[in-house]
Order: sequence, then structure tokens, then C-alpha cells
Amino acid sequence: MIIGLTGGIATGKSLVSKTLRELGIKVIDADQIAHRVLNRTEVIDKIKEEFGREIINNKGEIDRKKLGEIVFSEHVKLKKLEEITHPTILDVIDQKLKEYKKQDLIVLDAPLLFETYLDQKVDETWVVYAEEPTQIERLQKRDGLDYFEAKCRIDVQMPLKEKVQRADQVINNEGTKQELRRKVVKLVEKRI
Repeated sequence: MIIGLTGGIATGKSLVSKTLRELGIKVIDADQIAHRVLNRTEVIDKIKEEFGREIINNKGEIDRKKLGEIVFSEHVKLKKLEEITHPTILDVIDQKLKEYKKQDLIVLDAPLLFETYLDQKVDETWVVYAEEPTQIERLQKRDGLDYFEAKCRIDVQMPLKEKVQRADQVINNEGTKQELRRKVVKLVEKRI
């Protein structure tokens, strides 16, 4: 069984993913794949061409903070970045799904699960949910963002309520980390 795991920024999806790994489940992390893809020379060249040399640091790598400031402030720029990176990311995900196909349970952790149609590759979708004020507070603490920056990062994503409507399973994360872990363990026990 392949589960597609998603949620909005700062909803606790990473903690769910970590819990699943601790339970011995193979997790394909689309964000980790995306970070590795950003280090590929051909991708760096395309991003530099699209966004300018100023987003390259003195080591010749993408300055993720600068790139983030650009793409999270303009929806059009985010779409351009996705056009450059998504084909390679999707190829790597397909390779991982083939590699893990003998597992009883595989989780595809993808923030853009619905937006990139990866939900068509899974048997069930799980959405981690938190209220927007909780997301903003977590982003401010975690990333040192001000209210406006945090709100912009939330607003460029598919509305969380839309993801909830499309989900087979919603994991509410308004409680403690321990409560979230217990919810994840119960969900896994029902599927194995």
C-alpha cells in the first residue's frame, strides 16, 4: 500500500514522517529529493538563467534563502521554479517507488501531492492539518519569519481546507507532539 502524506507548511508533516520512519516504514521524502535536485549542475544552470546570478552563493550553489524570498513573494516565480525542478523530482520519486515496491507500506511525503498529481500514484492520502494561526506561530518560531512572511508562505500553497476535502484521512495536529505520534501509530496499525 502506498500512502501519500501531505499538509500545509508548519502543520507537523515532518513529525508525522519522522514517526513513520521510527516505525520502520519506508518514506520517500519529496522535499529531500528536491534539495538534492537543486544541487544538480543542469538545474542550477536553468535556475541561474531564470532568476539571475544573485541567487548563487560563493560556493556556486543555490542560495535557498534568496530563492525562497523570490518565489514565496511571487506566485509566477514559484511556478517557474516548479517547471524547472519538478520533472527531475518526479523521475526520482518513480525510481524510489519501484525500489520499495516489495514493502507492505510505503509513504510518499510530498507537500505538493495534489498539485503535482502525485495523489494518482498512491492508494490513500493523508493530510496533516493545523489552523492557520498555529501555522503562522510555528513558522515565526521555527524560521524566524515575521507575520507577513509567514502568511505569504502559507498563501502561495494550495489552501489547506482544499487538501482536507481531497484527503482520505485527516490528521489534526492542534495538540501535543505525543498526541500526534499516537494518532500516527493508530493509523499505521490499522493498515498493516
